[in-house]
Amino acid sequence: MERSLYQKALNRILTILAEFWLLILRIVGFIPSHLLRKFFYWLSGVKIPFNSTIHLKANFFKPSGITIGHDTIIGYGAFLDGRGGLTIGNHVDIATDVLIYTNEHNINTPDFGNAFAPVTIKDYVFIGPRAIILPGVTIGRGAVVAAGAVVTKDIPDLEVWGGVPAKKISDRKLKNPNYKLGRAMLFQ
Repeated sequence: MERSLYQKALNRILTILAEFWLLILRIVGFIPSHLLRKFFYWLSGVKIPFNSTIHLKANFFKPSGITIGHDTIIGYGAFLDGRGGLTIGNHVDIATDVLIYTNEHNINTPDFGNAFAPVTIKDYVFIGPRAIILPGVTIGRGAVVAAGAVVTKDIPDLEVWGGVPAKKISDRKLKNPNYKLGRAMLFQ
């Protein structure tokens, strides 16, 4: 009994400390220096190479579950959820206010429990402003997600999807993407 109570108290303290660190990261998200923000994100476990960036006001759940590829730009106000595992490829452009979730509540269970599922975003993907990516989704190489779309299922390579829920709109005309995004804006 005492061990169980001790374990519950310890778990509660660790949860509070983790939540406090997420608050610190939210504050760090307002610092207008890519290098300083990136240092804190790296310290938190985000795997991000030097030539990728996360713009101002990013928010996180479980940063240690997030891996970002080379030459990738994460836009202003993005939300990245690493609880179920989030992998973002190379040369990916994620626009402003995009929300990426790897956890959702299971509304059909008595305890309203969590349902974790990884999200994978492959190379040369563009995700438009205010799009929402839900758990368990893979976005194929060179795919495009339109602004405001809600992605609930996998998107094949080189397809353009939009709407709520997102559906195929067209195919991408560029069949072999091979570009570099360039540097991020300095004070973003």
